[in-house]
Amino acid sequence: MQENSPAVHIAIFASGAGSNAQKIIDHFKQHAFIKVSLVVCNKAGAGVLSIAEKEKIPHIIIEKERFFRGDAYVEILALHKIDFIVLAGFLWKIPSALIQRFPGKIINIHPALLPKYGGKGMFGHHVHEAVIVAKEKESGITIHYVDELYDHGKIIFQATCTIEKNDTPEMLAQKVHLLEHRFFPKIIEEVIVSQNIVKR
Repeated sequence: MQENSPAVHIAIFASGAGSNAQKIIDHFKQHAFIKVSLVVCNKAGAGVLSIAEKEKIPHIIIEKERFFRGDAYVEILALHKIDFIVLAGFLWKIPSALIQRFPGKIINIHPALLPKYGGKGMFGHHVHEAVIVAKEKESGITIHYVDELYDHGKIIFQATCTIEKNDTPEMLAQKVHLLEHRFFPKIIEEVIVSQNIVKR
């Protein structure tokens, strides 16, 4: 394989500010064979789109009708030679058409220790508030494969943080963000390498 010709192309799906997307992009900037080749967003004006522009990464804004009842943007992903999908704060459920096209090649990060505090509506501050109200002693992150159900696929990796007595949901969110930024890019790389997507 020639230099500067990554063999694995990642699409990052995100809905918000994109702090995890930025860490993932940074991690793979100089990588020998893995490249972030597309940013997919379902929300015009989301911060992740500004990150994509700054980093000169192609990006698209998707709409519900085509995503859920059309081709799920499979054709666009093919145009960008996408091999692997990373959900980094993406709030829509992934349709079956996409899961079937990328079997075992879509992973998500969830800001709690699944199987607790997962499912529809459990994202962002909703998760941290529920964890604090339940007086849990710890929380953390779960990185998992994506299937047809919310926050349900096989768990790949978890990391924990301690919850102190006076922690607020905002304080817990900061602790969880640190875990996300520390571990998510490395686990993405490990999963891709372990799947031997790259024919080197």
